[in-house]
Amino acid sequence: MQRDDFANPAMLGVAAGEAAWNRPPENGKPACSGCHGDINGSMRGVDARYPARNAVNGAVLDLPGRIQLCRSQHQALTPEPRESAALLALQAAIALRSRGMPVEAPSARGLSDAVARGEMLYRQRLGQLNLSCAQCHDDHWGRSLGGTRIPQGHPTGYPLFRLEWQALGSLQRRLRNCFTGVRAEPFPAGASEWIDLEIYLRERAAGMASDAPAVRP
Repeated sequence: MQRDDFANPAMLGVAAGEAAWNRPPENGKPACSGCHGDINGSMRGVDARYPARNAVNGAVLDLPGRIQLCRSQHQALTPEPRESAALLALQAAIALRSRGMPVEAPSARGLSDAVARGEMLYRQRLGQLNLSCAQCHDDHWGRSLGGTRIPQGHPTGYPLFRLEWQALGSLQRRLRNCFTGVRAEPFPAGASEWIDLEIYLRERAAGMASDAPAVRP
């Protein structure tokens, strides 16, 4: 399903995102394409190098956060909430333009501090089950848990269409699933802890090809 764009259900989100990219908002502000031009050229490789620092204030943003900031600052729009279909569609359309490109190591882009924080969280035991990410995705990858193969936790395909969800979903949604699975309290949507964890996962995946928007069970 993932290899065939006509069978990959995530491509419906891509189509919606491409339409939104070229559609000016009703307030008269320019469309995304009005500032950035053709999505195929201007967004090439963007997903492979996010999360990244905001050049203005140094804050670390993931790709959905950067889209929200751009929509609010340059289009004067109320940003679409995380996990909304509109935001996921735009993210998927942008992420597609990095397909096949290697994920860049965050540590090579001045994010070593976030990598370290993310690794601490990755190895921290959490929740009532007292489990860490590493105990599943390092120690037991390749084995089965409840009939599902445990992966190594590489984040190369997000946003992706998960058959369990029957919808596009973000990496943060998947991480929240893991937290609730070990009976831990998830962080709020968009929290810096989620971004640090994504940065560490991308550090682990550095050099792997981006395959967003992917399909997973």
